[in-house]
Amino acid sequence: MAVDETLLETAPMLNRPVLRFYSWTEPAATFGYFQKIADVERMTLLRPLVRRPTGGGLVPHDADWTYSAIFPPGAAWYDLKAVESYERMHEWIQSAFHQLGVTTELAADCRKPLPGQCFEGHEKFDVLWQGRKVAGAAQRRTRHGLLIQGSVQPPPIRIVRADWERAMSVVAVEKQGINWVEFELDEELRQRAAALAAKTYSQADYNRRR
Repeated sequence: MAVDETLLETAPMLNRPVLRFYSWTEPAATFGYFQKIADVERMTLLRPLVRRPTGGGLVPHDADWTYSAIFPPGAAWYDLKAVESYERMHEWIQSAFHQLGVTTELAADCRKPLPGQCFEGHEKFDVLWQGRKVAGAAQRRTRHGLLIQGSVQPPPIRIVRADWERAMSVVAVEKQGINWVEFELDEELRQRAAALAAKTYSQADYNRRR
């Protein structure tokens, strides 16, 4: 969470979109910035619980594939309405699944989920596999840029995560004309993220602020 927020804060300086894939060292859950911790604690036994910098509901992290996409103010994505960037992100994921021979669809409407739980039910434009939600996302747009944080709960068929990540990259080249360059945090960004993790995301008073 700290790395994602650091990339959002420094998006104008980086002046290019960043696509980040990451995983979890232990079972955990993140929850939306505006959710109440007391409600979240009743929804899941997963610990730790970490408040995201984006909205949305509770997302379990164990075997899921997590990603973030960060766009600076000058990027075309930044000017999209929230519903448009949400749809476009999931079209991207749908196309990546198609590259792997997996047929998915975007939800045409909303099926009310259990309160605060992202993967019980679905929102319009979520990615569905055989009617079940397999990908959702949350967003935050500030003067610094646009942050999209997403989770893919892979369908129960044989797919290798590395192949899906590669397909995401290929689709972006083919459909968006993106010229990928490998990116790593420099020492300054690492220190900023580490400080944010220590002072914010690891602190009970932040995660329990509501």
